[in-house]
Amino acid sequence: MRLSGVALILALAAGAASDSKAPPRPNILWLTSEDNGPHLGAYGDSYARTPNLDKLAARGMIYANAWSNAPVCAPARTAIISGMYPTSTGAEHMRSETSLPAGMKMFPAYLREAGYYCSNNSKEDYNLIKTGTVWDDSSGKAHWRNRKPDQPFFAVFNFVGTHESQIRKRPHQAAHDPAKVGIPAYHPDTPETRQDWAQYHDKMTEMDAEAGEILRQLEEDGLQENTIVFYYGDHGPGMPRSKRWPYNSGLHVPLIVYAPERYRSLVGADWQAGGRTGRLVGFVDLAPTVLSLAGIEPPAHMQGKAFLGPRAQPEATYVFGFRGRMDERYDLVRSARDKRYVYIRNYMPHKIYGQYVSYMFETPTTRAWKRLYDEGKLKPPQTLFWETKPPEELYDLESDPDEVKNLAESPESLEIVQRFRQALLGWAMATRDIGLQPEGEIHSRSRGSTPYEVGHDSRRYPLERVLGAAQLASSLKPDATVQLKTMLGDSDSAIRYWGAMGILMRGAAIAPETREEMERALSDASPYVRIVAAETLGRYHDAAEKVIPALVELANAEKHGVYASIAALNALEALGGKAKSALPAIKALPLKDAAAPERAQGYIQRLVEKIVADLE
Repeated sequence: MRLSGVALILALAAGAASDSKAPPRPNILWLTSEDNGPHLGAYGDSYARTPNLDKLAARGMIYANAWSNAPVCAPARTAIISGMYPTSTGAEHMRSETSLPAGMKMFPAYLREAGYYCSNNSKEDYNLIKTGTVWDDSSGKAHWRNRKPDQPFFAVFNFVGTHESQIRKRPHQAAHDPAKVGIPAYHPDTPETRQDWAQYHDKMTEMDAEAGEILRQLEEDGLQENTIVFYYGDHGPGMPRSKRWPYNSGLHVPLIVYAPERYRSLVGADWQAGGRTGRLVGFVDLAPTVLSLAGIEPPAHMQGKAFLGPRAQPEATYVFGFRGRMDERYDLVRSARDKRYVYIRNYMPHKIYGQYVSYMFETPTTRAWKRLYDEGKLKPPQTLFWETKPPEELYDLESDPDEVKNLAESPESLEIVQRFRQALLGWAMATRDIGLQPEGEIHSRSRGSTPYEVGHDSRRYPLERVLGAAQLASSLKPDATVQLKTMLGDSDSAIRYWGAMGILMRGAAIAPETREEMERALSDASPYVRIVAAETLGRYHDAAEKVIPALVELANAEKHGVYASIAALNALEALGGKAKSALPAIKALPLKDAAAPERAQGYIQRLVEKIVADLE
């Protein structure tokens, strides 16, 4: 029906009047804490004392199934700030640095363009290099109070008191009774474990008070009914087998969202004050959700999906997690969960869960746990963390919330495992997982470009073939030897790398029939293939004296870069006492790569110190 001129004017006037009654754009406040799971009273933890966040949850909505995507801070924050999986941007490894393609921005930049004042108090810790202006203020003084009058704001306050480094500080008089703390099934019940868990809960209470103070300031400024508030933790607790591991224990985080009455229609019909939702959400979803609430269309490149606001998307069936290099130790794990199960795919099953990460071993629980294992005083499941991994793991969170009963080999679970396999493979292809290659190649392949662009160019990175090679190599299937040998002759270095890795992972079982191929691989153009070949020959053949000089040479960061150095030093350490003859040369290695990011420099020194300590 066509409107007459008068009718059109009246309709426009009515629309204008209606618009004038619409509430202004919401302010958005994020309260974030470090290294903690959903150990809040509001989440049903009777041991917790968190009155301020419990009060927020009583007025807001609890998300029962929120995942951080990464179980350690820098890659987790990278997922948040970009709205993209770090496995897609080459930023999955701890304290790495990669770039986004031109035109892609960190999400606060889009808010600023729309007129928001964006403040961050104060941690950033991204694995992506910042370009342009991301924050109006990112400092210890950042606050919404510094904005222009009536300017909408997006403000972040980050609380560090729950960090791993704080739960192991001694002396500490526990306010929570260590005798009453709950111990997960994978941890031994020791005084150290009880003290660390009790101290963790003490720090949660202290953090809760800090959150309460920011909420008091919001109310004091008369902004409580104009501000949508989020609270979340950045990944699981800073305890071994939680932090750094893409289980539910390392990825499950608290997420509470409060929306004032005037914005109830904005957040959507599913939002309920005092409610609880089982919707699966991940950290990649936070950026598009905030943009949606601010009335901004999330950019098409964002891989997360808004779960609130007018641009909210249907609920996902799965959320995904990952593990790459953790400080000085390489690993490669991908995980997924639905509302009941967690599935883990280990691409380096020959490595033990509890690789020696020096920072993790500062925690008393870690040291006590490892000592008891070495003394033979533990039984499963407490022993599992110090042993090698199966290629696949499946856990039923309903019957096994501590994730210690692996169902992956159970015939009754076959269909569930197959479903998760396909989901994880589909996610890797859809997001173009560039992390399925040595870390150094992420950087070398993307010179003059970015890892994201390389990952989306099958000529430069044949993902489908690389993924297939990684799947076969890490499956540990005994009948794959011929295929692994063939992979060693491939034109792509990532395929050759997985051919060598597949032989290394099978160890002595196929060593005799692959020696010739591995000796040829010592001359491969890729340093990462050479490193794997040298480790294999050193561990499973009588070739240690031949390959150790090659590994020491590759560990020279000034010649080969920090990533090859880390890989070569890990291989040297895996040779154990066989490397003792190289001790003087290892001590003389340069500890810096001037071309590497400063954040990655200390890892070489940690490895050298550990190798020297073990060999002396």
